[in-house]
Amino acid sequence: MKLTVQELYWKMRQNMGPSGWWPADSKEEIIIGAILIQNTNWRNADRARLLFKKQTDFKPSLILTMTTEELQNAVRPAGFFHNKSKAIYNIFSWLNKYNFDYSAIKNIFGADLRHHLLQLHGVGEETADVLLTYVFEVPTFISDKYARTLFTLLGIQNLTDYRSLAKLYQLNNDFTVEMAKDFHGLIDEFGKVYFHPLTKFNESFLAHDELLLK
Repeated sequence: MKLTVQELYWKMRQNMGPSGWWPADSKEEIIIGAILIQNTNWRNADRARLLFKKQTDFKPSLILTMTTEELQNAVRPAGFFHNKSKAIYNIFSWLNKYNFDYSAIKNIFGADLRHHLLQLHGVGEETADVLLTYVFEVPTFISDKYARTLFTLLGIQNLTDYRSLAKLYQLNNDFTVEMAKDFHGLIDEFGKVYFHPLTKFNESFLAHDELLLK
């Protein structure tokens, strides 16, 4: 069956139910999680997340008073602790300038918000899009590895890196921010089940579908 991206979303939602993503109790926890998950798996990132929760409960005032050593030790289970600890400190310092008022930041920077996020240490394209969607409530398609793998299996070619899919497809106005959050979660949860190994995709409810990027 040929599916538009929105039809793909609804088919995944119907078969899988709501994803509940991003699982977190605060936007600060989402920010920490988005940095910790870079270049590692959920298990390692979650070990570091639990250390942050224990030490700071994700309160910005406590995170900003952590020493470099304390930050690095908390990040260490997620790997790349030098870069990730610096990224967390820099992002929280930037947000602190605006009193962590995410709505105000969104209004101040408008369409340039993604560009400003990308100027922050440790924020690449994927992390910027995660923050836009889950923190600043800007519905954005997150072209991560799971999304590229799924779109490739559904017939879209030459998805070599993050930008290759991001240039090819962006969410249209029919996607609300809640739908955008859920879609990313569904894709990643689908990938965890059907992409290891890739041959498992043939057992999935999408095995005979083809995607139309319209």
